[in-house]
Amino acid sequence: MQSSFWADSAIIITYDEHGGRWDHVPPPKGDRWGPGSRVPTIVISPYAKRRFVDHTRYDTTAILRLIERRWNLPPLGSRDAGAGDLRNAFNFF
Repeated sequence: MQSSFWADSAIIITYDEHGGRWDHVPPPKGDRWGPGSRVPTIVISPYAKRRFVDHTRYDTTAILRLIERRWNLPPLGSRDAGAGDLRNAFNFF
């Protein structure tokens, strides 16, 4: 947070816990690539909503979709084109 880049930063931490054995909720149905097990994600940014837990269903392409929408880029494929984009976790205004 002491960096000169902090004011424009968004750090998204996520991982793929294969199998979801730790989760108390059954995984959502999906195609052969997903969605499968639920994946925890932490958003760190001056624009992140404080003390906020987002219960929206996303998959890992939501990160890509956020980048595409932020910089007005076309989707790379149909999966990211239909993905949510994590904007719900941010206060950009």
